[in-house]
Amino acid sequence: MKQATRVTGKAGYHHGDLRQQLVTATRELIEEKGPEAFSVSEACRRAGVSTAAPYRHFGDKTDMIAAVILEGMAEMTAALHAAAVPHPHGSVEGISASGVAYVAFAEAHPAVFRLMFAENSGRADVEEAGHTCYSGLLMQVAAYLGKDAVDEEVLAVSFPLWTFVHGLSFLRIDGKAEFARMHMPVADLVSDATRRLLTGR
Repeated sequence: MKQATRVTGKAGYHHGDLRQQLVTATRELIEEKGPEAFSVSEACRRAGVSTAAPYRHFGDKTDMIAAVILEGMAEMTAALHAAAVPHPHGSVEGISASGVAYVAFAEAHPAVFRLMFAENSGRADVEEAGHTCYSGLLMQVAAYLGKDAVDEEVLAVSFPLWTFVHGLSFLRIDGKAEFARMHMPVADLVSDATRRLLTGR
């Protein structure tokens, strides 16, 4: 999975990569301090550019944060797909592997993961990225059910699968998972839940 590359001063800045340098700096600050403490001027200092530089690519601070969200969504979508690829499409194993990758992404990038599911003012690009990510699960479940398209049954079966791994992700990054005294490895928890939710047992 892609890791953010740390930017340190002007030595890390290249004219052809200004936008990505700023996204990387913004992401680092969000991961270190949270989105509330992030400032455009601090991101500029981290990237080694002037405070006017961001406005060549971003309208405001919100756009810079949205770029981090979109990057995180793209990374998670790629990770879920990569986890499922070794398994037959629509298999319990493939769906489970995607679920394990979901939790792994949350644990590797907790600040970005939280931001991805925070209030984003109904931005169309963020919503579209979220739908793209979720559609991977929908298509796998459709294949599992022997369907060629997503219908109400696919939606009904998929939602509990997502809520399980989503809830587990937050429990783990919040340090609350131990409260339930469930000491099974994440892969086993997700595999067991996936099988039960798909088969009804």
